Amino acid sequence: MSALTFTKVGVKAQTQVKLDPGVFSVKEINQTLIHQAYNTYLKNGRENLAKTKTRGLISGGGRKPHPQKGTGRARSGSSRNPLWRGGGTVFGPTGFENYSRKINTKAKRAALVHALSAFYARSGDNLFIIEELALKAAKTKDLSKLLAKLNLLDAKCLIVADAPSPELRLASRNMSGVSVSSAQYLNIAKIIDADRILITKQALHDLSAWLNPTPKTVAKESK
Repeated sequence: MSALTFTKVGVKAQTQVKLDPGVFSVKEINQTLIHQAYNTYLKNGRENLAKTKTRGLISGGGRKPHPQKGTGRARSGSSRNPLWRGGGTVFGPTGFENYSRKINTKAKRAALVHALSAFYARSGDNLFIIEELALKAAKTKDLSKLLAKLNLLDAKCLIVADAPSPELRLASRNMSGVSVSSAQYLNIAKIIDADRILITKQALHDLSAWLNPTPKTVAKESK
């Protein structure tokens, strides 16, 4: 199994890079594990901003709103009663809730492997390898021209580099649908959200060494 390979200027290379079957060709894809890892990533990135006030946090309501008897109304001790309009909220979010989840390292790496295998099995033609991705300047125009040569601008594109340069990050920051990630910090959300993936040759080597350390696999070339 191999992927279409391009040179650093966007020209199709004469040799194709072989993919590590331990990373891109898992026989039985565990969708449950992928779902668990994806939800864990979203939960851990959630900001706890929701907060409501209980009756003790709302100002006013210190005086009894009406006499206990004689008015024909239901007895009430405060206008901040949760049953009243403008009253406190019962069992609402306090801002101290913990939505984070935990997943062990082995399961996290396995989920990345299954997500990459699912992507390759679903749309292997949308996985591209580039020999090198180095921009001379942080210009969106240069990166846009390169991606246009590879037909990667008409869909959500994920660029995986071994160590993304500041020029690459700055050039892609203003491009809609283009995201950049290093091989070391690749997360499952970016894999799932991407329609096409562009990986540098060195990043492919790093992914194989990280996700499939035994046996060690190195990206090979075949003529």
